[in-house]
Amino acid sequence: MEAMTSSGAELLLLHNAFIVTMDPQSRVFRDGAIVVNGDKITAIGQSSDILRQFSPFSHQIIDLHGQYVLPGFINTHVHTSQQLARGIADDVDLMTWLHHRIWPYESNMTEEDSYISTLLCGIELIHSGVTCFAEAGGQHVSGMARAVELLGLRACLTQSIMDSGKGLPEYWGNRTTDDCIQTQKKLHEKHHNTADGRIRIWLGIRQIMNSSDRLLTETRDMAKELKTGIHMHVAEIPYENQFVVDTREVEHGTVTYLEKMELLQSNLLAAHSVWVNETEVGFLSRAGVKVSHCPAAAMRMLGFAPIKEMLDAGICVSLGTDGAPSNNRMSIVDEMYLASLINKGREVYAKGTTDPTALPAETVLKMATLNGAKSVLWDNEIGSLEIGKKADIVIVNPFSWPMVPVHDSISSLVYCMRSENIISVMCNGRWIMKDQKILSVDEGEVISRAKLASTQLLKKAGIQIPSRMNVL
Repeated sequence: MEAMTSSGAELLLLHNAFIVTMDPQSRVFRDGAIVVNGDKITAIGQSSDILRQFSPFSHQIIDLHGQYVLPGFINTHVHTSQQLARGIADDVDLMTWLHHRIWPYESNMTEEDSYISTLLCGIELIHSGVTCFAEAGGQHVSGMARAVELLGLRACLTQSIMDSGKGLPEYWGNRTTDDCIQTQKKLHEKHHNTADGRIRIWLGIRQIMNSSDRLLTETRDMAKELKTGIHMHVAEIPYENQFVVDTREVEHGTVTYLEKMELLQSNLLAAHSVWVNETEVGFLSRAGVKVSHCPAAAMRMLGFAPIKEMLDAGICVSLGTDGAPSNNRMSIVDEMYLASLINKGREVYAKGTTDPTALPAETVLKMATLNGAKSVLWDNEIGSLEIGKKADIVIVNPFSWPMVPVHDSISSLVYCMRSENIISVMCNGRWIMKDQKILSVDEGEVISRAKLASTQLLKKAGIQIPSRMNVL
């Protein structure tokens, strides 16, 4: 049993729980207890020891009756502003997806649209046990921040930045590099470290095909100056690599060029990174770049990422859902399941042999927790249940049909658990969902507002989804 005393806040004691700490010793307490004081974890250990020491001083004692307690899950790549676009770009090729659906949609969004979209997305994230996410990039960060603060989530928010490229909507196509840099500086000044420290502002680069060299280098330098991260889509499709070879005169593609530009650093979160070769995996590893693996979105239109090779090379790989038009499901629980199965299947595709040991359950769970925390540069405070860390906690009920019977707890969490098993979620020491009810917003009202906003937005953007069947 370990303890850290503090004063001022009311003590909450959770006991009779199966606690998966994800700490450096990978400790699991079969009959464990955890004490929350304010926004931090004060004690963790066996129930009998914790109850004896802390029950006289605890303001609330909750018996979890054997339910599981885990660190909050971390989604390291999600477009919250795309939630209102769920279903508008299914089963279409990438260029149609981008030029005729997503860009018209995003370029017509208002700040209020982004606020409603982030509320809707945040509700789904919370229901899947997410307490922290890395925004992949949208246009109205202030709208996102309002939603994040209200929901009680933790987030690294990023503006989607582009200063070059063909086919951009008029507003984006007219943006200068100076404008892109200054806008991000102002957002950092306004929102960084707000909402009780739950919001951090990162710098964004949408993709290399829409970025000048000056934007890349000045973003790199500004991130160093502000001591913040950079979120960028990297090596998503073969065309991207060919574009870099043709226009930047390098041997392979995006990662090779970013290495040349000295943009590969430990504060870079590279999303997808599907089309990388062995040399580039080495570049990513040596630079300490973090990679967000989005299994569902990758399999939808990108391909197999060499995740096992990245992990073997010591790269910190985490999990993301991507946006609703790329995935439809914003469930990190689903991504855990897919990550293991897809990467087992890839061994057959890549090597002609099966490897059922590829990405075992404990590795996938680490990707969703501790690796996620490292990827968002927050691992000193979140990602594991340890004394002194923030109280970002998920309660899982394993006693319902998706998970019963439980023979191997860690395997069940990855291969059997569904979002329906997530019962309660705490972020920063405050419950944001209890008994599967979001506490800060009326979910029905948000859904109604989202339906109306989505209809109006698609009409304004001129997006029409063709009927696939004979709808009467």
